[in-house]
Amino acid sequence: MEKTTLLSAFGITLIAGLSTGLGGALAFHSKTSNKKFLSITLGFSAGVMIYVSMIEIFAQAKTTLQHIYGLKLGYWYTTIAFFGGIIVMALIDKLVPEKENPHEFRDVKEIYEEPTSEDLKRMGLFSALAITIHNFPEGLATFISTLQDPSLGISIGIAIAIHNIPEGIAVAVPIYFSTGNKKQAFKYSFLSGLSEPLGALIGFTLLRPFINNTLLGMVFSFVAGIMVYISLDELLPTAEKYGYHHHAIYGLIGGMAIMALSLLLTS
Repeated sequence: MEKTTLLSAFGITLIAGLSTGLGGALAFHSKTSNKKFLSITLGFSAGVMIYVSMIEIFAQAKTTLQHIYGLKLGYWYTTIAFFGGIIVMALIDKLVPEKENPHEFRDVKEIYEEPTSEDLKRMGLFSALAITIHNFPEGLATFISTLQDPSLGISIGIAIAIHNIPEGIAVAVPIYFSTGNKKQAFKYSFLSGLSEPLGALIGFTLLRPFINNTLLGMVFSFVAGIMVYISLDELLPTAEKYGYHHHAIYGLIGGMAIMALSLLLTS
């Protein structure tokens, strides 16, 4: 595997992860959120992830595994790996208390209105920990996708980056309001994003000695499951709860359309 390809995959994963820091920085400039914009962008991110997972990644994994194991058994392995990705993300969500889980919807305005207290600081720190845990498989998903297809990896990286921005806000706001320290609030939001490239490095290092077409097919299908879960459990519900149903759907369709177009142009 070429060094340039590895560096590109790591760079895209790093940028996607550190967008939590962008969310942390944005949290200090406005006490109100542009809900319409958030609905559209979160819907767009979900559209990209769902389309590319179901149309491109799952299909590639299925083709690879069917070539090795035959039509029926290859399809079984692809399906099992896909739902394996979903189960792993569901278990991670289950292990994180709902109150501190940034994947559970909280209006940005609601966060700002919380009283200053130790509970508020605790919420921010737990949010940082939860994001760190969630970002490990997301980082691996972005990294592996980029290794397989750089143009696909860029699209996934952008989608992951968009959905990481509100998570950075979820970390920075409660810490800032409990401590009054912008630097500390930004630091935690920034550091929580580093777990994404770290997850990519650890995952790739562990898997590298065993990499073959079978493993790549399984991992690719696993990645598709992860991204579908993120879209259905987090992105779409959050976009809906911001109160702009049709804008969320427009963003969803737009994300699918742009992803479809980019795949057509690069095929």
